[in-house]
Amino acid sequence: MNLPLDILLVAALIGGILLGYPVSFTLSGIAALFAVIGFLTGAFDMGLLGALAQRVFGLLTNDVLIAIPLFVLMGVVLEKSHIAEELLETMGKLFGRMRGGLGISVVLVGALLAASTGIVGATVVAMGLIALPTMLRNNYDKSLACGIVCTSGTLGQIIPPSTLLIILTDVMSNAYQQAQYAEGQFSIDTISVGQMFAAALIPGVVLVSVYLIYVLIRSWLQPHVAPALSGIEYIKPTPADVVKAVLPPIFLIIAVLGSILGGVATPSEAASVGAIGAILMAGARLGESPVWMIGGACSFLSLAGVAGIAPVRLQRVDTGLAEWLIGGVCIFLVVIGGVAVTKALKKTFSKKILGPILSSTMVVTAMIFATILTASMFSLVFIGLGGEERIEWIIKAMPGGENGALIFCMLLIFVLGFFLDFVEISVILLPLVAPTLIIMGHDPIWLSVLIAINLQTSFLTPPFGFSLFYLRGAAPPEITTGQIYKGVIPFIILQIIGVSILWFIPGLATFLPRAIF
Repeated sequence: MNLPLDILLVAALIGGILLGYPVSFTLSGIAALFAVIGFLTGAFDMGLLGALAQRVFGLLTNDVLIAIPLFVLMGVVLEKSHIAEELLETMGKLFGRMRGGLGISVVLVGALLAASTGIVGATVVAMGLIALPTMLRNNYDKSLACGIVCTSGTLGQIIPPSTLLIILTDVMSNAYQQAQYAEGQFSIDTISVGQMFAAALIPGVVLVSVYLIYVLIRSWLQPHVAPALSGIEYIKPTPADVVKAVLPPIFLIIAVLGSILGGVATPSEAASVGAIGAILMAGARLGESPVWMIGGACSFLSLAGVAGIAPVRLQRVDTGLAEWLIGGVCIFLVVIGGVAVTKALKKTFSKKILGPILSSTMVVTAMIFATILTASMFSLVFIGLGGEERIEWIIKAMPGGENGALIFCMLLIFVLGFFLDFVEISVILLPLVAPTLIIMGHDPIWLSVLIAINLQTSFLTPPFGFSLFYLRGAAPPEITTGQIYKGVIPFIILQIIGVSILWFIPGLATFLPRAIF
């Protein structure tokens, strides 16, 4: 009798994760064990593992994934330097006089932090430590306050630049290529990070709008759950305070996203811009000379402009006086920018946050790459055991054709979000189901954004939603776990509404990529 080793492999993986073993070790250990079992039973060809070295090399040289540690660094710098905290406090005071104003400010700040950091844990913890106590002091309903904080923090998964979107770009681009090969096409199209960011931009704004509408309606129908700030809690910020807190993150967002969507920079180059910009912002926030920090930012922007308008190749034999002058200007701008960055790094070191910034960046990056790397081994074994054919058969056997297959996959992703992180779902499940869905006729860009919004719920769904744990660790003692769970339920329903809107209006995801690219 042939054992369904592919099914047993998946069951063993879920069991190992539920027992609390680290995901990367579970993926590789379970895969190695079932490779041996499959070899001994004649169900697996060990020669397939020869492709693992090529997969590892491809991962470490992947131009798309190189951007991940830089975007992580950008987010960690903004969090550790308390720039995010200052933004949250200022926005809370700005909207405080409105009924539900604090909730509105938390959602808006969550969107801004998502576009400038993309780090869910840092955003949830920051808002849990700053905004949640303020809302509780002003008699906000505890469940509503917890739901707003948890949900706003997860916006970093759908609003670009996002680590999830970068990983999805790599996974879905490979799936799209597989689908084209399977259809007999030899002129292969790919999906770029710029396309993915552009596709997610409008749906992200729609999702934020859905949250804001809910908070406004809820505070209007039930005034006692979200009252306006009063007394000493409300100190109206000055225009200078608003400009100081809001403009730098907005400029950073424009620089990063604008350079990618405008085709000026690759994702890794744009991520470098974001990381350097965040370091300069941190230097100014920590007390370094604003003149130097602004001068450094302006010098880098000027350098980019000069290099784009009049690129100089000083090594050429026909270089004239004008090229040498432009080269000298570029060298001067590099020196100014380098000095500014050095001063900012020196300030972060003196304030003893440079070490935590680097360690946090390395931990998050190592976790992501370890999961992707070991998932490659797991998928090789799973495919070798016949799992890919079984998945394809199950999807095609779903009633309702391509829509029925997509509904099944979306439900499967939603359920897996109860137990797995978005990285595991992206690199384990999607390579197996995405090619079949694309072959069945679903647009890969639209499909990617639809899955991204669905994956976002993995941070919210009890009992293992990561945002719930982040808030549990940062929330005051009077907040119970039950109140946190109760608070996110309406927002999970709003997520489903967001998915439905995108389902019936696919142009929300496809219009911008087609217009720009």
